[in-house]
Amino acid sequence: MRQFMDDDFLLGSDTAKKLFEQVRDLPILDYHCHLSPKEIWENKPFTDVTDLMLGGDHYKWRLMLANGAPEELIYPVRKGDPKARFRAYAQALSYAPGNPLFHWTHLELQRVFGIRTILTEDTADGIYDETKALLAKPEYLPRALIRRFRVEVVCTTDDPADSLEYHRLLAGEDLGFRVLPTFRPDRFLYPERTPFLSAVAELEKASGKKIGSYRDLVNVLEERAAFFASMGCRLSDHSLEFVPWSPATDEQIEAVFASATAGNIPDESACRAYRTRLMTDLGRIYSENDWAMQLHLSAMRNNSTRKFGEYGADSGFDSMDDPLVARNLSRLLDAMDRDGRLPRTILYSLNPKDNYTLASLLGNFQASGVPGKIQLGSGWWFNDQLPGMIDQMTTLASVGLLGRFVGMLTDSRSFISYPRHEYFRRILCNLIGSWVENGEFPDDPKLLTRIVQGVSYENAKAYFRF
Repeated sequence: MRQFMDDDFLLGSDTAKKLFEQVRDLPILDYHCHLSPKEIWENKPFTDVTDLMLGGDHYKWRLMLANGAPEELIYPVRKGDPKARFRAYAQALSYAPGNPLFHWTHLELQRVFGIRTILTEDTADGIYDETKALLAKPEYLPRALIRRFRVEVVCTTDDPADSLEYHRLLAGEDLGFRVLPTFRPDRFLYPERTPFLSAVAELEKASGKKIGSYRDLVNVLEERAAFFASMGCRLSDHSLEFVPWSPATDEQIEAVFASATAGNIPDESACRAYRTRLMTDLGRIYSENDWAMQLHLSAMRNNSTRKFGEYGADSGFDSMDDPLVARNLSRLLDAMDRDGRLPRTILYSLNPKDNYTLASLLGNFQASGVPGKIQLGSGWWFNDQLPGMIDQMTTLASVGLLGRFVGMLTDSRSFISYPRHEYFRRILCNLIGSWVENGEFPDDPKLLTRIVQGVSYENAKAYFRF
């Protein structure tokens, strides 16, 4: 019997172990996350392990709620006793074999604190006290934690109206890593929703320009994109509940915008046409800025009306959706491609049923001179776990080029989620190592090293122009 999470954790062959040695110490490019640039700038110490480990991690809140924990011990807004909260998480974790949080949490304890004690309800208080003493040291400040994991680039997620004040401040510091913004204009895509009017108003304030028409909106978004580019932005990001495809005339789009800004709620067909047009216009903007465009698909958000009202978005009440994605997505990408303005694009789906669909679809829009221009994104959210990562990579390998994959991202609000990159690299090396051991791929050390180092680091560095 192997020891729990030993040095060869997830590495099932000698080939896998050799491959992991080639990527173990490579830097990390966290090209998509939800860390706060304000928190990185302020660099305040964490009060305790509950603050550090549970403060913004809705993956862990969801697990605790599934275990029946009291809500005051789950959500930070309730301000429950932090030691009791940590104990409640430990209790939930003890019922979670096979859940990635069991592995991630123990990787966090090992790599951040050097603690190999198994977290249980019985050990939680001791671990809480031990880590509280450590967190008082400067090497546990947010910036130091980022440096510890050899992170070279952190790409945050930012609204076009954001002043990027903290990015500007951070750019003037010798951090040992870069913090770059990512352009996320989702609030402007839904004219039927309440946040639309406030989003337009905030954009007017940020730009100093009146937005009286759809054309004004696109022009201002284009100017804001130029500002983001001047601050080092390399990517955009979208969460699309349904991929839009409903072409319309300029006059129809202007009518939708006018109706929405007058306080009306446009009908569903009008909103689909509006989203179609804005996405194609944004694709042009991204292409002209030489950015990569990320499309996150098939998430069904805020399912519990009561919990959304109490705790807001991103609190653990989202799940997989199962919309049809292929035809509309193909038409949307084709519309950009016809004009020569399809940016480098990464496609993610929260529903793994879409993996083969997306992997085959992206092959239609690859381009000479741009290796892996259209990417199948890493296993996302509910899928960034052992079988989910294997499924995503074997799907890509089956119908595309695994060796051109841009690899792992954290998509996290936690400063200690970087061991997930190690987790991913171990899975990658074990998967390819198994193919070598089975005689399905040659035992060519030079070729194998190029592949695993590319997927772990080099491909993303080239793809995002880092």
